[in-house]
Amino acid sequence: MRRPLIAGNWKMNLSRSEAAALAEAIAKQVDQYPAVDIAVCPPFVYLEVVSRAIAGSRVALGAQNLYPEPSGAFTGEISPLMLCDLGCRYVILGHSERRQWLGETDGFINKKVHAALKAGLQPIVCLGEQLAEREAGLTLEVIRRQFEGSLASLTAEQMLQTVIAYEPVWAIGTGRVATPHQAEEVHLELRKLIAQRYNPEIAQQVVIQYGGSVKPDNAQELFAQPDIDGALVGGASLKADQFLGIVAGMKK
Repeated sequence: MRRPLIAGNWKMNLSRSEAAALAEAIAKQVDQYPAVDIAVCPPFVYLEVVSRAIAGSRVALGAQNLYPEPSGAFTGEISPLMLCDLGCRYVILGHSERRQWLGETDGFINKKVHAALKAGLQPIVCLGEQLAEREAGLTLEVIRRQFEGSLASLTAEQMLQTVIAYEPVWAIGTGRVATPHQAEEVHLELRKLIAQRYNPEIAQQVVIQYGGSVKPDNAQELFAQPDIDGALVGGASLKADQFLGIVAGMKK
């Protein structure tokens, strides 16, 4: 049985004190949801203060990115080993904002995925189509290409340690949400791709999140779909009541 994962991507938001307060507020209430794994992913500069705020709770720490080398002359970058040193369990990779605005390719993301796994981090690998691609009927083609490129050369064991987040780009921060049917269609396609590469048993064990304007009022309907295993939450993760309202929507 897959354990659902709700992860908050705080992006480039909050002050130090706000980050600590948000993390503490979430940590105080997570015991109400023992069947759901919960993570928060603050900006790099707040990882340590958030780590202290969630210490002793069920909330896991995640980062928003990494550079695929353990150390070296890479000014401004953060290595997988540094993230481990700060207590991170998860790292978000291949987010559409990095693909779109920072030019990250499937090949570069794949290097990051392998580096994360080698360091013992659990990557949350984001895939998703642009609005023009959906309107042109190319959604599944785009998803297949990103899956094959971003997740290339993973062993079966590594695939089981990887979380996939389907995030339609047109639904991120726009208030638009893929319908449960649209989201489930892509999640099911991803399971088929995993089954084709490995086997159906592994496909049924990989956690696949949905992301894109998830809120408390639409979470339960999305999570009712058989292949949606939680959410990667953006804006709604910046307020404890909204984030926990989404967690409460997970009834599986």
